[in-house]
Formats: sequence, structure tokens, C-alpha cells
Amino acid sequence: MFYVWLVLAIVLGLIEVFTVNLVSIWFVISSILAMITSMFTDNLYIQIGVFVLIGILLMPISKRIYNKIKKNNISTNVDRIIGMTGIVTEDITKDTIGEVKVDGKRWSAYSNDNINKGEVVKVVKINSVKLYVERISD
Repeated sequence: MFYVWLVLAIVLGLIEVFTVNLVSIWFVISSILAMITSMFTDNLYIQIGVFVLIGILLMPISKRIYNKIKKNNISTNVDRIIGMTGIVTEDITKDTIGEVKVDGKRWSAYSNDNINKGEVVKVVKINSVKLYVERISD
């Protein structure tokens, strides 16, 4: 059973790599622990029990960690660009989506104002994959 748990850990690890949503990471860890358990016992029920229980027990721990990060307002990934300034690379009008460059990356952007290429804007919020920006007053 050692190799079955090893293959399961690898498959679940690959799923985790391609989904980036912490979908299966806990079961990767639990399958590794079940693999280690298989070195000490041949009882399949014990191995499966370790796999299931550890996987289920790890999920609430991740929830607590996530809540602690959110509570402390630690910016992660995209959230950190809110409040940053950027340069308009394609005109933004009330009716059309333009483009801004923020933190070295180009983003689709919209605004309630007409903003011309080359003007400096501030990122107010993120709506899906578009930035809502406002012109920075001179």
C-alpha cells in the first residue's frame, strides 16, 4: 500500500498545483501520513482512517489561519494593489474600459470620469478582473 499512498500524494499534489485554491493540500499531507503509517501496519482500515481523519482535521486549521490573516488586514496577492497609483496606458471613458499599468502589470480599468492616456490614477477597488480607478488631483 506504500506505493498507492505515494501515487495518491503525487496526484493530489498535482491537482493542488494546477488549481491554486487549497483544494487538496490537506489530503496530500494526510496521504503522506497514511503512507508512513503503511510502513508500520498492513491494516488498511487504520491507513484509511489516518488519511481521512488527518485530512478532515487539517481543514479547520486552515480556516483559522485564513481568518487570522483577514482579521489583521494582511494584503495578499491582488488586494495589495488597492490604494496604489498607476499610469493610464489606454484612455478610459465612462462608456469604455481602458487600461492602466500598476505595479508593473497591465490591467483593464474603468472609472466614472474620462481619463486620458498618460494620466496618473489611484486604484480604488477591484471588481472581478477590472480595476476601478480615480484620477489623482493635481
